[in-house]
Parts: sequence; structure tokens; C-alpha cells
Amino acid sequence: MTGILNLIIGSLGRRFTIIQTFTATSTWTCPTGVTSVDYLIVGAGGGGGKDRGGGGGAGGFRTGTGLAVTAGSDYTITVGGAGSGSTTSGSGGLRGGTGGASSIAGPSPFSTISSAGGGGGGSWVSPGGGAGSNQDGGSGGSGGGGEGNGVYASAGGAGNSPSASSDGGNGAPSNPQQGRSGGSGSTSGPQYAGGGGGGADATNGAGGNGTGSAGGAGGTGTTSTISGSSLAYAGGGGGGTEVSSGGPGGSSIGGNGGGGAVVGGNASPANRGAGGGGGGTANNGGNGSDGIVILKYQAPSQTVFAFKGSGAWVCPTGVTSVDYLVVAGGGGGGGRIGGGGGAGGFRTGTSLSVTAGTNYTITVGGGGTGGTGDPSITAAQQGSPSTFSTITSNGGGFGGTTGATNPSQAGGDGGSGGGGGAGTSDSRAGGNGNTPNATSDGGNGAPSNPQQGRSGGNNSTSAPNYGGGGGGGSDASTGTGSNGTSTAGGNGGAGTSSTISGSSVTYSGGGGSGTYNGGTRGSGGSGGGGNGGTVSGNNPGSAGGTNTGGGGGGASAGASSPYTASGGAGGSGIVIIKINQ
Repeated sequence: MTGILNLIIGSLGRRFTIIQTFTATSTWTCPTGVTSVDYLIVGAGGGGGKDRGGGGGAGGFRTGTGLAVTAGSDYTITVGGAGSGSTTSGSGGLRGGTGGASSIAGPSPFSTISSAGGGGGGSWVSPGGGAGSNQDGGSGGSGGGGEGNGVYASAGGAGNSPSASSDGGNGAPSNPQQGRSGGSGSTSGPQYAGGGGGGADATNGAGGNGTGSAGGAGGTGTTSTISGSSLAYAGGGGGGTEVSSGGPGGSSIGGNGGGGAVVGGNASPANRGAGGGGGGTANNGGNGSDGIVILKYQAPSQTVFAFKGSGAWVCPTGVTSVDYLVVAGGGGGGGRIGGGGGAGGFRTGTSLSVTAGTNYTITVGGGGTGGTGDPSITAAQQGSPSTFSTITSNGGGFGGTTGATNPSQAGGDGGSGGGGGAGTSDSRAGGNGNTPNATSDGGNGAPSNPQQGRSGGNNSTSAPNYGGGGGGGSDASTGTGSNGTSTAGGNGGAGTSSTISGSSVTYSGGGGSGTYNGGTRGSGGSGGGGNGGTVSGNNPGSAGGTNTGGGGGGASAGASSPYTASGGAGGSGIVIIKINQ
């Protein structure tokens, strides 16, 4: 997965104050010693309407303290995407897009906490407008504003839909609703103005009504200090007008309404859950802004942080070194009769020097996509690198796809190399591993290794089953992908185990390859490698394991064309940091 995860840590005796800011969907693993968190969950803002459009409603705003969590459990963090401004009015007119919900969900008995996305602003509709049409604002965390026109007084959308409260904390007051309703549009000239989108504030969050002289103002948002700074979230978008300037966005983060021949303003800055501005006459609405999830908690020293999405880490006072594991994304398996994808590079070490107060970028590489089969043959893709500080592990090489444009039939180079795609006459070599050159220092149960990964196996040109090559893995002794044979696909190379997370987990196994018309498929290597496709038919390869860096399995094919199966996607990588204190 490709998320943005910011981590700010401050020392507090032998414990640390952790603030994790999620700006994209990700997974949070509750660290050892953590029993409760403070939270802020803001849904995405709705898009503004078109043609004297209503402002988009803000995403729902919910915050609280002391939420019970369980150490070692994985919690799914969902960050809602912004609603788009409307580009369609008149016949078949559409209101602005609804923002996506943001949430945190975990294993039973944890109860999911969700903030709804904001409703879209209403747009001009003709014919067929009126009550209940897209001229009205949409409902949501906060409601969108209604569209302004000289015929029908369009209504603002309902806020707090579905009903949910905010407990308050970290500078934000308690609130019986997650958001407020949008304002109504006006039938009076000369402005015929759209209503403002609703915001989160309990007192001033309702969107302003459009009037004959001004667009409705976006509703006021709510301020929180949970991030370490006092920031406003969930302001509504301003309503659009016929002639002059539109209504202002709420809390200076909602998009301003457009006036006359001006489009609605986009909500800004990013990840505040604000609504987009309504468009001026015959002009498009503005986009809302994405939502956000922030967690704040106390963690003990020697805490292990598993990053399953990209972000940044600010080194706390008193910390001078860390242990680390950096695993890149695995390569995709080849399609049709495909080679196995190479594992993501594996690098680990102890006592890496860090500097207090320095902001270290953390990148978690995604797995490469698998190659596709007939009728539109495409090559598999290399996995993406993972990084922390000076340490970079390279993405696994792609598995060869039979029939793809050369040199894609051969395995790709990478952290570990991809296996060669199958063929009846052409020899297709496995890709080189350890590309570019990098070593792993070892530690936390993993031996030192002069290479981050090994090469993929070659294909076989011998009947009856023409096995492809297995993808390389990271193990120093058994990581090289197996060559295919006349009756079997090559197995993926073995991965490497590490105990840095607190238990022994194996990462960076190569993907197994596919075969033609029977035989034995290649097995994925230990450490998340995907298996080759099931034999005796067109069957896809298995995906590499999530957050293991395993390579995807190659596809298998039946006796006659078309050979339609795709290779498995490579597994995403992971970065784990252990503070030495």
C-alpha cells in the first residue's frame, strides 16, 4: 500500500509522546506498552456545485482521549478522499462529489470510529430541477449548500449524517454532532447566490444562506492541538454567485465561492477535511480537501515502530542510535507463462547513528504489478524501494512475461532478480539481484549478508511444460531463484528471518514461476513469495505477502491460446525502527 505517515516523537522520562499523522490509508500496529490513544478523525470535504453552486460540506470532525487499544494488534486507518467539484449543470446537472469517510477500525471488541465525508454542493439543474434534485446540497458529515437560482429556493444538505458525536480534547470542545447543515440557495437577484457548505463548529458551523447580494459563507471549522500545533479542520466551502465575489470559505480553509465567470476555489491546505467552493455562473465547483487521522499516545523506551506506510520520523531528544529493518516492495510475477517476481531488497542493522531533532524520511515501497496475458499483453513491474536515513533497499525485479516486448521476457534486475519467462525456444535469463549493490549488516536474528538479495532463475526451453524461472530471495545461501525444468516451474528463493519486531518473521522471499499445460508450478520462497499459477489451465500467480516484500508468482497457461492469466502482484515492503535507549 502507498500511504503518508508522519511520526513525531518527544521524550518524556523513559516514555515517549508519539504523534502519528495519517494522510493516506494505512495500517497502525499498536506498540508494546500502549493501552490507550487520543485521536482526531476528520472525513474528507465535499466538492462545490456548478453554476451559482452551493459550497461543499466539510467532513465530519470527531476527536477524543483515552481510547482503549491493544498492544500488538493491527488497526486499519482509512483516510477519506476529497469530493470533486461539479463540472455538470443544466440538463443532467450533478451536485459536487461527496467526500470519503475517514475511520479507525480494529479487532473485536474495538468499535470502529468513523467520520463521514462532507456532502456536495448543489448545482443548476434544468429541466427537472426543484425539491429533491441535485440543486439541493448533499447530506454528509456536514451538509453541502444549495444552488442559487431565480426559480427554486434549493435546500442545504443535512449535516451530522449519520448521527455521531465528538468527545473533545486536545483543544477541541465536546460536540454532540460531527458537523452542521449547509445553507440554502437564494431566488433573489442580482446574485442568486448559492448557500455555504456546513462546517464542524457547534455554534457557527452551519453554512450561511445565499442572498440576493452575497454568496453564503462556509461554516466555521473546529481547532485542535493534537498535532502539536493549533490547526483548524472541517470548514465549509463558500457559495457561488451570479455576478460578484462568492461567499468565503469557512475558517480560511474551505474553498471560496466563485463569482460571475469564476470557478469555485479548491479547499486548502491539504488534509483538513474542508469543502470546496461553489462555482460562479456556468462555472465549475472547487474540490474539497482530503481527510486526516491523527493518533497521540505514550510509549515506553525500547519501543518498536513498524511502518507499513510512508512518512517521516523526528528523532527525539536523548536518542542517538536505532536498530532498523528496511524491506523493499517485491516485483510482480510474469503473465501468460510467467517467471516469478524477485523479492524486495532486505537490509538490517543495529546501532545506526541518528541525530536528535532531525526529520528522517521513511518510504515504504509498494509491490510491482503482475504482467497481464492475452489479449493485451503487458510486462510485470519492478517493486518500489524502501528507505530510512542512509539505508535504501531496492525493489524486486519483475518476472518475465512470455510474449511481452523484449527484454521484458527475461527477468528484471532489482533488490532480488525476477525469474525468466517461459518459452519453447528462447532462453530467458533471470534478472540480477543486489542491483544496485548494497549490504546488510545483520542483527536481531538476521545474519550479515554481503548482498541485499539474489538473482532469479532461468527458464527451460524443454517440453512438455517449459517451466519459467523462480524469483530471487534475500537469503545468502538459498536465496537464488531455481531454474525452470521441462516439467516444473522454478521455485522462489528463500527469504531472511528477523526478530526486530519482537517475534521471528521471514521477509523477502522470491515468487514461484508458472508452467505450460501441466507439470508442477513453482512454489514461492519463504518470506511472502507468491506461488506460481495452478497448472492445467490459464491460472494467475499468487500475490506476494503484504508487508513482506515477497515477489509475485508467475502465471500458468493451458494447452492452447489465448493465454489469458496474469502474474501476481509483489508484496509491499516494510520499515521497522527500534529505539536504543
